[in-house]
Amino acid sequence: MGSKEQTGARGADPVRIISRRMIKPPPSPSDSGEAGILLPKPPAGEVGERFVDTIASSFERALAKFYPFAGRLVVEPHDGGTIAVLLQCTGERAEFTHAVAPSVAVADIVGSLHIPSVVWAFFPLNYVLGADAATESLPVLSAQVTELADGVFIVMSMNHSVGDGTAFWEFFNTWSEINRGGATGIDLREVSSVAPVLQRFFYHPTIFIDTSPVPVRLPFSKLRDDVRRFKRRTVEECFFTFSAVSIQKLKAMANSETAATVTISSLQALLAHVWRAVSRAWRLPPEQETSYSLMIGCRGRVKGITRGYMGNAVVLAKASSTVGGILDKGLGWTAWQLNRVVASFDEAAMVEWLDRWTRELDFLYMGNLSSRGASVVTGSSPRFDVFGNNFGWGEPVAVRSGPVNKLDGKLTVFEGPERGGSMSMEVCIAPEALERLIADEEFMEAVSVPM
Repeated sequence: MGSKEQTGARGADPVRIISRRMIKPPPSPSDSGEAGILLPKPPAGEVGERFVDTIASSFERALAKFYPFAGRLVVEPHDGGTIAVLLQCTGERAEFTHAVAPSVAVADIVGSLHIPSVVWAFFPLNYVLGADAATESLPVLSAQVTELADGVFIVMSMNHSVGDGTAFWEFFNTWSEINRGGATGIDLREVSSVAPVLQRFFYHPTIFIDTSPVPVRLPFSKLRDDVRRFKRRTVEECFFTFSAVSIQKLKAMANSETAATVTISSLQALLAHVWRAVSRAWRLPPEQETSYSLMIGCRGRVKGITRGYMGNAVVLAKASSTVGGILDKGLGWTAWQLNRVVASFDEAAMVEWLDRWTRELDFLYMGNLSSRGASVVTGSSPRFDVFGNNFGWGEPVAVRSGPVNKLDGKLTVFEGPERGGSMSMEVCIAPEALERLIADEEFMEAVSVPM
């Protein structure tokens, strides 16, 4: 199971910043999300400033394809004490940081179920809210390359105002592919990742955004007036991997417990398994209301939103039940609650909601998603290509996320390292509940324990 002790990661400052630069995309004719990949040690001699300069150069070239990510959020005042927040793309820069952590080894990160706290130091823009980028003129995209004792950790932090997880990983995939091309580079037209679609999309009941109320005016004179910073509860994280065989067993069990007309997906079966286990770990009473919030992607579901759309194209959906319901009625019934939420996605209702939202603004605050240890929320997706991010010297060893939006009940799902149907999940809950989760035999039976 591994030890919780952070061997090799001790000391006041295990991560030391070597350089920080602002990178501007080259001339071209044409809340934040954050994640990082742990890569093996590069070949001898390919370390230090020259090595990192090559990675920075490929980052610069990727920005040429995704140039809005080098922009800035700006506040534009309007009449009537209102404002609008715009993404200004006039040659600003994204941030790129080089750091070293010679006392931290790959085994310190992947050798235990527990995620060591030093991992959070690998991420830039920690604890920055989405609105801070507009009020403090911060970059909307920041990357950091940290050289470890025997590996390299490459991460990105992206303001969720400018893109969702799909856009995030498309940029990451483009960046790694360009770097894989070597010193001679690769023609951006030959990059295999999907070309970003920069057309603005904001659905109106009958027409596109060109005749919709853009920019949307916010009903306050200063953006800071509506920024809320929630108090973070003490949480700890563990990283669990589920093999393809384990996932298939959960899926088969869930489908055997539901009607023949219902098809439970692999992801729904896993999420139901975790929802039930976390509820047991929280020791919630049977009558307690619990919920599971998850993101539903609109690409491929909503007319006009293409795979390459570079923006936010997800909606929040929620399944609710009593704790007794999900624990007593089994895995299949719990997975069915998630299945029904996804199946109920309706384009017409979404369009109506968006039209109403432009007239009756309503904002989602991360603090509202946590209901004191009774709600679960999942971000990311196992469909994102994480382990294909080979920068030229080997495939990633692992993936981890940073401290942003780490609530009691926040789960982050990734594709598993063996790919082919395996999945991994970062579970963030209260420390005492996390210890009970690890001791839960029903839950851990499906987990691949690190050696």
